[in-house]
Amino acid sequence: MSKTLSSAKANFGTLPVFLTAISTILGAVMFLRFGFAVGSVGFMGTLLIIFIGHLVTIPTAMALAEIATNQKVEGGGEYFIISRSFGVNIGAAIGIALYLSQAISVAFYVIAFGEAFEAIKPWVITEFGYDIYDNRLFTIPALLLLISLMVTKGADVGMKALYVVVAILAVSLVLFFMGSTEYAQVFDSSQMFNNIESDKGFFYVFAIIFPAFTGITAGVGLSGDLKDPKKSIPMGTLAATIIGMVIYVFIAYKLTVSASPTDLVTDQLIMGKIALWGPIIPIGLAAATISSALGSFMVAPRTLQAIGGDKVFPNKSVNFWVSKGTKKNNEPRNATILTSVIAIVFVLMGDVNAVAEVISMFFMVTYGSLCLISFLQHFAADPSYRPSFKSKWYLSLLGAVMSIYLMFKINTPYAIAAIALMVILYFYISTKSVNKKGMANIFQGVIHQFSRRMQVFLQKADKDNTEDNWRPAVLCLSKDSFERYGAMEMMKWLSDRYGFGTYIHFEKGYFSAETKKIAAEKLDKLINTASISKSNVFLETLISPSNTAAIIQAIQQPGISGQPNNMMLFEYKKGEKEWLTDIIDNYSILKTAKYDLCILASSDKGFGYKKDIHVWIRKEDYENANLMILLSYIILGHSDWKKGEIKLFATFPKEHLQQELDHLIKLTSSGRLPISANNIRVLPLDTDKNRVDIINEYSMDADLTLIGFHDSMMKVDRGTESFDAYDKIGNVLFVNTLTSKFIK
Repeated sequence: MSKTLSSAKANFGTLPVFLTAISTILGAVMFLRFGFAVGSVGFMGTLLIIFIGHLVTIPTAMALAEIATNQKVEGGGEYFIISRSFGVNIGAAIGIALYLSQAISVAFYVIAFGEAFEAIKPWVITEFGYDIYDNRLFTIPALLLLISLMVTKGADVGMKALYVVVAILAVSLVLFFMGSTEYAQVFDSSQMFNNIESDKGFFYVFAIIFPAFTGITAGVGLSGDLKDPKKSIPMGTLAATIIGMVIYVFIAYKLTVSASPTDLVTDQLIMGKIALWGPIIPIGLAAATISSALGSFMVAPRTLQAIGGDKVFPNKSVNFWVSKGTKKNNEPRNATILTSVIAIVFVLMGDVNAVAEVISMFFMVTYGSLCLISFLQHFAADPSYRPSFKSKWYLSLLGAVMSIYLMFKINTPYAIAAIALMVILYFYISTKSVNKKGMANIFQGVIHQFSRRMQVFLQKADKDNTEDNWRPAVLCLSKDSFERYGAMEMMKWLSDRYGFGTYIHFEKGYFSAETKKIAAEKLDKLINTASISKSNVFLETLISPSNTAAIIQAIQQPGISGQPNNMMLFEYKKGEKEWLTDIIDNYSILKTAKYDLCILASSDKGFGYKKDIHVWIRKEDYENANLMILLSYIILGHSDWKKGEIKLFATFPKEHLQQELDHLIKLTSSGRLPISANNIRVLPLDTDKNRVDIINEYSMDADLTLIGFHDSMMKVDRGTESFDAYDKIGNVLFVNTLTSKFIK
C-alpha cells in the first residue's frame, strides 16, 4: 500500500495543513448560519455551543496529533490513521463512511457557494428584469469548473487556489470587525446576557452550527503530500482549531452588539450589513465555500484511494481502479472522477440540509474513533506506540463520550443510522476482505494492563477476616485432561460465579522445545474446549519430569483473582492407583501450603443427570461439613444443575443417635450448618452395616457424592484403601478442610 499512497513528490509543509483546516472551519456556516445561532440562543448560548463543540474538536485534534506522531502517516489521512490503529476492517468501515461524508461535503459547500449570489439577485432584477429563481445556475457551472481543475491539475493547483481564497477570507473578516451599525451605537451591554426567546431548541441550533467546527481534520488528508507529517499535522491542526475557536468567540460578540436578534435570525447575510464594505461578505462567502469545497475535493479522493490501496473492496478490479494514481505524482484521478459523480448528484438535488446532519454524524463517528484510539492506546501501553506528542487520556475519553452523546442529542435516528451503517460495513468487509485484523490487539493490551493493576492492588489490600468471607480459589492439577473431563467440569462449576479456578494440565517430561510445543498445542485445545463449554476457568500447562515436582510447582502458582489460592483439586479414575498414590504421598506438602484438599474419584457413570447431590457427614466431619455444604451450593448454582437438589445424610451409632440428632438440629438452628433440619436424614450404624456400606446403598443413584476425610485416610501405610471402598456409587468428591468454614 505504501507504494500506492506515497506521493512521488511530497513537498507540502505545515502551512497547507493549517490553511486547509482553517478555511474549512471559517467557512459557509460562519457566513450563513452563525448570525442565526446568536439570534436564536443569545451570546451566552452561542458561547456554550462553541464550548461544547470544542469539547469534541480539541480532544480530537490532540488525539489526531498524537496518533500521527507515532507512525509514518501516508496518503488517506484520517482513514490511514484509523485503519493502522484499529485494524483495516474497522478502519475501512469508518473510512467508507468518512469518504461519503467528504464527497457529499463537496456538494454541500458548492450549494452554499450559490447562496453568495443572493446579494446580486435584486440588482439583476432591476437592471435586466430577470428573476434568478434557481441557484443551480451558479452551482452546477462552479462544480464543473472545480472538477476540471482537480482532474487536470490535482492538489498542487488546488493549494495555489487555496492561498488566494484564504487571503480573501482574511480580508472579509477584518472588514467585518471594522464595521459598525446604528444598533451598535445604542446597544446596552447589559442586554448581552439576556435570555433570548426562540422556538428553536438549543441542540437544533447546535446541529446547524457544529459543521463549522468539523474542519479540524481537513488538512490531514494531505498527509501523503507532506514533507514531514509528524511535524505538520500536529502544528497545523492544533493551530487551526485554537485560532478558529478564538475567532468564533469574537464573531459572536460582534454580531451580538451590532444587530438585533430578529435581524440576526431573519437575514442570513447580516454580516454584510455590519462590515465596513458590505460586498466583501458575499465575496468572502464565495471564497470560503470554494476553499472548503477545494479542501474536501482534495481529501475525499485520497481517502478512497487509500481504501482501494488496502484492497478493502471485494472486487480486485475496483480496488485497482480507485487506487490507481497518475504516473507523475500519484494523483488519485480515478477516485476524483468517482467523487465528482457523487458531488454532481447531490448538487442536482439542490438541497442537502437533511444530508448535512448525516455528514455531521459521520464526522462525529470519526472524531469519537480517533479519541477512543488515543484513550485505549494510553492504557494498552503498547511498546510500539511511542508518539512524540502525547495527549491526556482523560481528554481523549471526554472527546469520545461527547461525540457519542452529541450524536444522539442532535438527531437520534440519524445517529442510529450512522452507527448501524458502519456496523453493517464492518461485518460485510470482514467477510469479504482477506485482512482480518481488528481491535483485539488494543483491547487485549488494555485488559492486560487493567488486570495487572488490579492484581497489584488486591495483593496490597488488607486480607484480614478472609475466613469470614471465604470463597473457593481452586487450583487443579491433572494429567488426564483429554481422557476424562470430570475435573474440568468440576472446575467450571466451582468457578462459574462464586469461586475462582486455575486448571493446570500436567505434561510429564523434561522441559525441551518438543515438550514446550506439545504443551502449547494442548493448551490451545483446552482453551477451545473451555470456550465451547463457556467456562470461566483460567487454563495453564506445566511441564515437569516428576509428579512431586509438578505438585510443588503448582501450589506456588499465584491466584488469578488477586487473592491466594486456598484449595487444591485432584482427579483420578476409580481403579487406577498411581496418581492417587502420588496425591497421598504428597499430602504433607499440601498441608504445609495450608490448602483445603478435594479429590474427585471419577467413575464410568460420570455426573449422570446432574440432579442429586448427596452430602455425607458424621460426628468427626463437623469441620468438613460446612465446606462440603458450601461446595454443594456453589455447584448447584450452575445452570448445568438447575434441576438438582442437595440431600444431607448423617450416620451415628444407634446408642448416640438421638443425642447427635439433637446436636445437628442445634447446629442448623444456630446457623453453623446452613441447611434446614428437614433436609437432614440421620441413619444409624449397626453391627451388620458399616458407614461405607450405608453410603454405597443410599447413594447408588446419586450423580455426585461428597464425603469428608481426615489425615488418617492419608497415611501411606493405608494406601488407597479408604478411597477404593466406595465402588458402588458414581462420582465421589472427597473433601478435607484445614480450617473450619463459618458460613453466614
